[in-house]
Amino acid sequence: MAIMKKNRLVFVTGGARSGKSGFAEKLAQKYGKDRLYVATLQAFDAEMTERIARHRAGRKEKGWYTVEEPLELLNVLKKEDRKKRVILIDCLTLWVTNMMMKKYKEKDILLAAEILAAHAQSKAARVIAVSNEVGMGIVPDNKLGREFRDIQGRVNQLFAARAGKVYFMVAGLPLEVKK
Repeated sequence: MAIMKKNRLVFVTGGARSGKSGFAEKLAQKYGKDRLYVATLQAFDAEMTERIARHRAGRKEKGWYTVEEPLELLNVLKKEDRKKRVILIDCLTLWVTNMMMKKYKEKDILLAAEILAAHAQSKAARVIAVSNEVGMGIVPDNKLGREFRDIQGRVNQLFAARAGKVYFMVAGLPLEVKK
């Protein structure tokens, strides 16, 4: 009888400014000292450039090793396969945005997400993936906004299904919805 590895994928979701990233960082610190932060944010304006610099400095002070990668998250995870570190992906929402901005088709985004989630689920490292919950607001008034909401919602469902634990953040409070 084959022994199954424990599912070490953790999925953290919630609204904007719900405390997702801070909670995920605390979880990662709890899980281990060898921590990799995979940042998907890209700077498209001066405010974003400043935000990235502030985040970089904050992570450096806390002992994070950071990789900034807007698209090729699977390649980052594959490079880390032999290391037993904690990997925090922040965030899947920006990853999907980045793919949509590069004109990826929905089927390609969903396939990439399924492959990434499956790989993260099977790793020896603890992987924590952060994503915005986008389905609780109004229906976007434009086609691109609706397409984004639909694709992001499906990506979130893929990760939640694969994760061993799922947290939903509300006003800075974590609700464990999958144990």
